[in-house]
Amino acid sequence: MLLRRARREPASLPPPLLSRPVSPGPGEKGLFARGSWVALAAALVLFLAAGCGTVKSPTEPEPTPGGVQAYTFTQIQTQFFTPICAKAGCHAVGSAPSGLELEAGQSYGNLVGRPANENSSIARVAPGDPDHSYIILKLRGDPSITGERMPLGGPYLTSDQIEGIAAWIRAGAPHN
Repeated sequence: MLLRRARREPASLPPPLLSRPVSPGPGEKGLFARGSWVALAAALVLFLAAGCGTVKSPTEPEPTPGGVQAYTFTQIQTQFFTPICAKAGCHAVGSAPSGLELEAGQSYGNLVGRPANENSSIARVAPGDPDHSYIILKLRGDPSITGERMPLGGPYLTSDQIEGIAAWIRAGAPHN
């Protein structure tokens, strides 16, 4: 037995709305006027492109209002604490004045939320508040500090380096 294939006619669909020119009524100017589709499409592309930017990781610090980018805690440890501060006679294990050891693995817990030995009414690092963090006052050589500006005897950190640390504190002093 032979089966015949039925001839299928393509389904008829209404023409797409965007393919029909639409003329505005008398005295009307508007979104559907001739040529406005191109302008609408261009505006949409510009709007969507304006939302594009650099994708950042969740731990990447934000730039500060002054344009200096906040350091991560890892950067602070590797660029400042380990090579500059955690030396014998300074802030190394066993020889740190007032017990403030700044060696890797110990510095974060010794700083963040801990009262300064020289002024117990202020935290060494007050998350979110660099202007009331004793470490920033010591790095800047603020007149309110007890003792000397840090690093002891210099060379001192630049204002951008200090601001990068302050920005980390302003961001909540994350352990990143």
